[in-house]
Amino acid sequence: MSDTERFLCEAIELARNNVRNGGRPFGAVLVKDGKVIATGVNEIGATGDPTTHAELQAIRAASRVLGTPRLDGCIVYASGHPCPMCLAAMHLTGIRELAYAYSNDEGERYGLSTATIYAEMARPISAQSLKATHVPVRIDGDDPYEMWTARAQP
Repeated sequence: MSDTERFLCEAIELARNNVRNGGRPFGAVLVKDGKVIATGVNEIGATGDPTTHAELQAIRAASRVLGTPRLDGCIVYASGHPCPMCLAAMHLTGIRELAYAYSNDEGERYGLSTATIYAEMARPISAQSLKATHVPVRIDGDDPYEMWTARAQP
């Protein structure tokens, strides 16, 4: 069995245990240099927080373990196809490799596909069902972006 298969089996077992405990069928394993750094399961039912997806839980835990929001060199192994939110988090944290066991097509018959969200997100923001309006409000005083730039400079 390859490392990829082994870590995917671990993610699937996390998903199984999560279902046994009343949760949704998703588990994730985050690995760096061949070593498991963190794991996560979908905790939406337990927390009521719609962002507690397995991949995000693993990313949060790995960031704490490694002491950094950057997870360059890490690989995510997920039981299911990551949703756009989880995929975006991987991009934002520097994760450049992902493997998943169940596709959106396989999850669709169970109501577990995020393919429609991916299709919506592929449209320009002005054409999406979410109304998004840019309102360039500024207030007197320090501009937060300028403050950030000044603080970030060595």
